[in-house]
Amino acid sequence: MELQTSPLALPFPDMPPIEGVTLRVARARYKNWDRCDLTFAELCEGTSVAGVFTQSACASSEVELGREQVKSGTARALIVNAGNSNAFTGYRGREAVEAIQAQVADALGCGALEVLVSSTGVIGVPLPKDKAREGVAGALNAEPCGWEDAAASINTTDTFNKGAHASAIIGETRVELCGIIKGSGMIAPDMATMLGYIFTDADVEPAFLQEMLSAANLRTFSCITVDGDTSTSDTVLAFATGKAGNHRITGWDSPGADAFAAALNDVCRTLAQLVVRDGEGASKFISVRVSGAVDDDSARAVGLAIANSPLVKTAIAGEDANWGRVVMAVGKAGEPADRDKLSIAFGGVWAARDGLPVEDYDETPVAKHLKGQEIDLAVELGIGAGSATVWTCDLTHGYISINADYRS
Repeated sequence: MELQTSPLALPFPDMPPIEGVTLRVARARYKNWDRCDLTFAELCEGTSVAGVFTQSACASSEVELGREQVKSGTARALIVNAGNSNAFTGYRGREAVEAIQAQVADALGCGALEVLVSSTGVIGVPLPKDKAREGVAGALNAEPCGWEDAAASINTTDTFNKGAHASAIIGETRVELCGIIKGSGMIAPDMATMLGYIFTDADVEPAFLQEMLSAANLRTFSCITVDGDTSTSDTVLAFATGKAGNHRITGWDSPGADAFAAALNDVCRTLAQLVVRDGEGASKFISVRVSGAVDDDSARAVGLAIANSPLVKTAIAGEDANWGRVVMAVGKAGEPADRDKLSIAFGGVWAARDGLPVEDYDETPVAKHLKGQEIDLAVELGIGAGSATVWTCDLTHGYISINADYRS
């Protein structure tokens, strides 16, 4: 089926090139479509790499290999295949990945384990080795491209291209961070069906890059949900080429470490929110802000219980300020809560305070807020200092239509 651009889409930003990164795209034709579906990022020698991956027990071979590869701390190339996830494909799937790694490694004169591979699309179909081989060959010989072409080539059911940019000052050196991501369905924390890639010219020690990426993930990618389903292929990788010439960041005591971490978190948050904005069938972007929990982890769990509730999501799709459904979701979260201290607000207007409906509650401004595309839902638990923000979207018939026709 032809997908309409999400009403929540944002324009692709202007993003500078990252020295040490060369992007190319090609047509492997993994599906019957007339577009590029293989992305190749060539990385300079000495590039640091870090990654976070799906928690699925049925992860793809790409994820299994990637988890081991990032432990080495260095990378020379990234290949992303769109249209076929190569998950649940046994030894044939792994052989396809290893063939890609060998082909790229031979072309670049590097080790096969320095070539990271990601795939996204339909589960249960082995990645066709002949199409992969031809696609890689095409990419190796292609002219370099820009960020938006690379972002478009990693998409599957996405309706718009997603990118984010930030910069930081390290000492007297300005460093750049650019990221692209795909994802719109099978999105849930730990992580979501998304493939995300962040590139920077900063010089960052691999272990510390991993520490910063893992911390950013907890506050961003693991705080989004579209449908509560966790993919077999989720991957976010960060690459640092070191070409900016800054003093190497090795830990929190390094000059500029805080600034770089803030920029990384900003890119991750923007990319995560873009995935939600492209949620399959989404018409509203929802921020769920939970405060007063026993701790931050508990607040996040409560927020996700609300954000994953079909009853809450459909009520918001129908522009119904049904705060009783929020009460239900808080109660089922399995986290500490006190009914008589619970407060709920839509768009800054409290509908319930301290376990009771607000006596002079006027639903008019709330109804107006719910007619918009940006929805703010606040929950105050009143039992501690923990807080968290989770992002989701509403649940419409469009989600059913897209997923009912996914394999056709």
